[in-house]
Amino acid sequence: MSHHGHPRASSPADVRRLAGALGLILGLMAVEVVVGILASSLALLSDAGHMLTDAGAIGMSLVAARLAARPARGAMTYGLGRAEILSAQANGVTLLVLAALIVYEGVWRIVSPPDVHAWPVLAVALAGIVVNLAAAGILAGAERRSLNVEGSFQHVLTDLYAFIGTALAALVILTTGFDRADPIASLAIAALMVRSGYGLVRASGRVFLEAAPEGVDPNAIGRALAGQPGVVEVHDLHIWEVTSGFPALSAHVLVGRDTDCHAARRSLEHLLHTAFEIEHTTLQVEHEGGELLQVEVPHGKDPTS
Repeated sequence: MSHHGHPRASSPADVRRLAGALGLILGLMAVEVVVGILASSLALLSDAGHMLTDAGAIGMSLVAARLAARPARGAMTYGLGRAEILSAQANGVTLLVLAALIVYEGVWRIVSPPDVHAWPVLAVALAGIVVNLAAAGILAGAERRSLNVEGSFQHVLTDLYAFIGTALAALVILTTGFDRADPIASLAIAALMVRSGYGLVRASGRVFLEAAPEGVDPNAIGRALAGQPGVVEVHDLHIWEVTSGFPALSAHVLVGRDTDCHAARRSLEHLLHTAFEIEHTTLQVEHEGGELLQVEVPHGKDPTS
């Protein structure tokens, strides 16, 4: 039996990147809310709402990263590594909920479009593009394999696309007077939010349901283990992900009667490490035909006495 590795939390550098992105987003969000209300722009207000979820997402990511960095203790034998997965799932759900609200209001405004003051909308949208490019650049340098950091990055990236759409809508209104461009842009923003939100919920859900990590084929691993010299059978094979980038495996392995169990285990661990990049393994290796001892009770005697 072998245990290797421990859950990987976001690094201190990643935490600093998250904090820097949070500062940029909070400043821009305050400007957006004021201008969005004054200009009667749903696209801008939907951007502001999304920025609020961005701030909340990054705030949750920061808290989750700090929790995940705590060492394992007591009942939490893996530590709090999955706090980051929980944060990623919450980020995905908030994107989906906000998208639904924007779709509802967007359809209403297509039916009855208000007058939109396009110049301030365009100015804030262009500023938003610059700020979100900066925030996305900060987070792009982080460890994107972490679902927690990826959740925050997806929020910021979606908002960058949203600002581009809002700027285009403002240009359309300025050049043609077509006010419905604003709610149409907000619907496009909602579609992007659904795409990002679904991806995060799906990925975090796989971790919580203890599915094999993406790109890992349990059948291929089982065949590779069973094909090693001396191995007779592999069963009860389980592969799951403790948290982002931390796969784990357990299996029951039967080897031939003349095979060295310990040597076989070391060989299998080396295979899993080199061929499949799985370091945390629990292998129960036994000789085939190892029957459980049976105690015979003398005839006529009560076995409980």
